[in-house]
Amino acid sequence: MASNSHILFFPFMAQGHTIPLLDLAKLLSHRGFKVTILTTPSNTSTISSYISQFSNIHLKVIAFPQVQGLPNGYENMSQLSRDQLLPFFTATKQLQQQFEKTLEEMSKVQDLPVCVISDTFLGWTNPSCRVFRIPRLVFHGMGVLPMAVKKSLVIHQTYNEVDTDTEPLVVKGVQLGFTLTRADLPNSIRERESSVSQFFLDSETYDIGSWGVIANSFVELEKDHVASLESLYGNNTRVWCVGPLFLYDQIEGVRNGPNGPNPSTKWAEWLNQQEREKSVIYVSFGSQSNLSEDQLDELAYGLELSGHDYFWIVRSKTWNPPCDGRGLIVREWVDQRWILAHEAIGGFLSHCGWNSVLESLSEGVPILAWPMFAEQHLNAKYLVEELEVGLQVPNLNRAMKIVSREAICEGVKELMGGEKGFKARENVVELGRMAKRSVQCYVPPPLWYIYSSS
Repeated sequence: MASNSHILFFPFMAQGHTIPLLDLAKLLSHRGFKVTILTTPSNTSTISSYISQFSNIHLKVIAFPQVQGLPNGYENMSQLSRDQLLPFFTATKQLQQQFEKTLEEMSKVQDLPVCVISDTFLGWTNPSCRVFRIPRLVFHGMGVLPMAVKKSLVIHQTYNEVDTDTEPLVVKGVQLGFTLTRADLPNSIRERESSVSQFFLDSETYDIGSWGVIANSFVELEKDHVASLESLYGNNTRVWCVGPLFLYDQIEGVRNGPNGPNPSTKWAEWLNQQEREKSVIYVSFGSQSNLSEDQLDELAYGLELSGHDYFWIVRSKTWNPPCDGRGLIVREWVDQRWILAHEAIGGFLSHCGWNSVLESLSEGVPILAWPMFAEQHLNAKYLVEELEVGLQVPNLNRAMKIVSREAICEGVKELMGGEKGFKARENVVELGRMAKRSVQCYVPPPLWYIYSSS
C-alpha cells in the first residue's frame, strides 16, 4: 500500500546530480510531504548537512558494493580518477537488490512511496519500481534539449550516417536552432565501443517507459523541446520542467543557514570591495574538470591580458600562478549561487555544466563557454547559437591540448566589454526574470497526476 504523502528519492552519487534533487526534496518537505532519501555511507554527511533543518526528510542508508579496482569508501564521482569510472558504475548497478529490499521493507509497514524519483544513471530502478507498481520519475542532470538530442541519437543512431566529426547531423524528432556535428556529442555516444559508454547507453534504454521525467529547467526556456522529449520517450510519458530548483530556496525560505557567506570570508570581502558593477569575471569549471598545469598557466596569462578583474576557482592543490594577478584565486569551497548574484559579477567563464548554466542564467550573468565533457559541448552551442546568452572561447575544438592565452583574452574582453557581450547580457537578463517568475507559487504537477491516477 502506498502512502499518499511519502516520496522516495534516489540520487546518483555525484554532486551535480545530488544537489538539485535535494533542493526538490526540501521543497516537497516544506509543503508537507514525507521524504526518504536513499544513499550510501560515505555520502551521508554531505546530504545530512544539506537537509539538517527538515525533520520530514529521512535518510535510508544502504551499503555501497565493494568491487575490484575501487578503493573502499570511494562512493562519489568527485573522488574518482578516470580509470575508476567503470568499477564505480559497475558498483552502482549492484545496488539494485538493496533498493528492492528497501521497497519490500516499506511495503511491510504499509509505507510504500507514492512515487520514486531516481537519477537516470540508476535506470535499473525503473523495472524494480514496476514490480512494486510504483510510478518511477526519472531525473536527469541536464536540460530538456540535451536530453532530447541524446534520446533521439540513441534511438535512431543517425551519427552513423556521417563520416566525419564536422558534417551536420540529423537529429530526428528534435527541432534545433543550430547545426550539430558529431564533435558536439557526449563521449558516451562518440565512443560507442567503450564499457563506460555502454553504461550510459544502458541507462538511456532503461529510461524508456518511465512514468514521467523531471527536468531541472523552466518552460519559458525550453518549451519548444518538451513535446519532442515526450514523443521520444513514448508510452504517454510526461515531462515536467520544475526548475530552476535552487531558486526555491529564495522564495520558499527553505534554505539552510544564512542567505550568503560570512562577510569575514576573504573571498566575500574581496567581492564586496569591488567598486564597479559587472566588472569581475567569475571563472570556475565545476567539481569534475581538471586542467593541466600548462593550461592553468595559459589561463592565468589570458585573464591578466584581458585587463579585467577575475574571481577564479582553482581545484589543483599543487599549481602555483606564474604571474602576479589583478584577480583573486580561491582554492576552497565557495557559494557559487551567492557569487553569481553579486552585483560585481559581469560574466562567467564556465564549463557549461547544466547546474552552472541554470545558476548563471537565473542571475542574468552571460557565459563564456569552455565545455569540457559530457553534454557540455551541446549546452554551449545551445547557449551561444540558439539562446544567444553567451559567447564561446574563440577557436575552441576538442583536438586542442592547450587553449591559448590569446584566445582566452579575446573571449573575456568580448564578453565583458564587446558588442556581442552586451547583446548576450541583454538577453540573459530577460531570461533571468523569466526563471524567477517560473518558480513563483509553483505546485509540483507530477504528484497531483499520480494522485488522480492511483
